[in-house]
Amino acid sequence: METKLKLSLLVILTVFLSISATVRTDYVRPQPRKTLHFPWNPRPPSQPQQVHISLAGEKHMRISWVSDDKSAPSIVEYGMSPGRYSSSAEGEATSYSYLLYSSGKIHHTVIGPLEHDTVYFYRCGGQGPEFQLKTPPAQFPVTFSVAGDLGQTGWTKTTLDHIDQCQYDIHLLPGDLSYADYMQHRWDTFGELVQPLASAKPWMVTQGNHEKEKILLFTDAFVSYNARWKMPFEESGSTSNLYYSFEVAGVHVVMLGSYTDYDELSDQYSWLKADLSKVDRKKTPWLIVLFHVPWYNSNYAHQGEGDGMMAAMEPLLYAAGVDIALAGHVHAYERSNRVNNGKSDSCGAVHITIGDGGNKEGLAQKYKHPQPEWSLFREASFGHGELKIVNSTHAFWSWHRNDDDEPVRSDHVWITSLSSSGCLAEKNYELRKILLAP
Repeated sequence: METKLKLSLLVILTVFLSISATVRTDYVRPQPRKTLHFPWNPRPPSQPQQVHISLAGEKHMRISWVSDDKSAPSIVEYGMSPGRYSSSAEGEATSYSYLLYSSGKIHHTVIGPLEHDTVYFYRCGGQGPEFQLKTPPAQFPVTFSVAGDLGQTGWTKTTLDHIDQCQYDIHLLPGDLSYADYMQHRWDTFGELVQPLASAKPWMVTQGNHEKEKILLFTDAFVSYNARWKMPFEESGSTSNLYYSFEVAGVHVVMLGSYTDYDELSDQYSWLKADLSKVDRKKTPWLIVLFHVPWYNSNYAHQGEGDGMMAAMEPLLYAAGVDIALAGHVHAYERSNRVNNGKSDSCGAVHITIGDGGNKEGLAQKYKHPQPEWSLFREASFGHGELKIVNSTHAFWSWHRNDDDEPVRSDHVWITSLSSSGCLAEKNYELRKILLAP
């Protein structure tokens, strides 16, 4: 009898603890996931692979893909109806060697002019499967999905699945794409992994430390990245694929390079000054900047690594009235107040670290305490962000934790543009003084 009573109490206690664990509001982090493995998939050498698209100036799109056939043409046929291609364009091609690896033929073809907010059907290389893309809108609202430090793990796949569920127009990636880390075939598998999304909506990326892949005396930095992911640097007056800008639906977006020179004597600094001085806030009331290494970071990971770039470039961004700065590198999420010069400032930028796309290195779980006054939300979890620019004055930011395969809105905030706040009027003299200085 006593044994049965103890057993009954044990069952009741177990049920009680199970129920208690179920109703807890604390987030229980799921177990890490393994790196994805891609089986060999034989295909015709001329078949387009790793198709992705990017903006290439006003009303134009760059279609990029790889073919094993070195004689395959760099032609894209496109039109507004399936299988009926009313236009075509021919582009350029390149390839590269990296130690014992030789890439396929990498094609980059610009198509356009295209109508805004329109679906186009296209085919690469004159054969192979048909793809479809949707051009961004000409006016507000416009939505960006954001995730950095993607890699190729089970968490990456979940992040991509969640992004695919949201209604976005352009994807922004603040560095660390494939995590190939010298293993060049991993660039190929990454291209295949992201193709379903990247072939349909523009992917605008900047480089991270995992794109460097420099081997002293053997290979230069960013060889693979520059060959595969060509961005509109020439269209924006830049001399390097590592930094550029573009405009879409009332937003001017600047993509900076954390791993190329950024001091006051550098080409990047001179280009940034010139680019910011041309921004017309009546045409593009929102100004957004991306770079890889965060400037405002209360995580112990990569602490202080962005200080040099911040010292050189933050005065430019502050003078120009940058609204939002997005970064990666730290494998966690953090959102700041509007900040400048290390402290809260109502005319500064909102800084968001979102290096939590699913990389193989895991999460950065150690934060500094006490939490800095400028840090409003921080959590070490995988996920993605969504930035909806609703109109010229208001935007809605949300962060979606992967949370056991369910896209949960875990942090969100309304952001008011600086162009509507009076800050830019106060900065007019400062802006002219800094941006026009020799």
